[in-house]
Amino acid sequence: MNTKELISGLKERLQIEESKAELLLEATIKIVEKELLTNSSVGLQGFGTFEVRKKDERISVNPVTKQRMLVPPKLALAFKPSSILKERIKTSKNS
Repeated sequence: MNTKELISGLKERLQIEESKAELLLEATIKIVEKELLTNSSVGLQGFGTFEVRKKDERISVNPVTKQRMLVPPKLALAFKPSSILKERIKTSKNS
C-alpha cells in the first residue's frame, strides 16, 4: 500500500473528501514525527509502538578486505507490533 492508496482508504472508510483525507494523513504523520523527535516513542493501542533506539558504537569488519572499521553511534527507528496485531496477522495467514 502506498500513500495514495492509504488516502483513498481513509476517504472511503470515513466517507470524507479526498482532500480532507489527505490532510488527516499528513497531520497524523507530522504528529507522530514530532513525538518521535521529542519523546522517542509513540504507542498505538492494538497496533504497536514506534520508538527511536540508540545504537551503540561498534566495530564492523568488511568481509572482502577484512578491514575493521569503527561505526559511530546512531539513532534508529524501530517498530514493535502489539500482541493483538501479531495475533490478527497470524490468524489471517492461516485462513
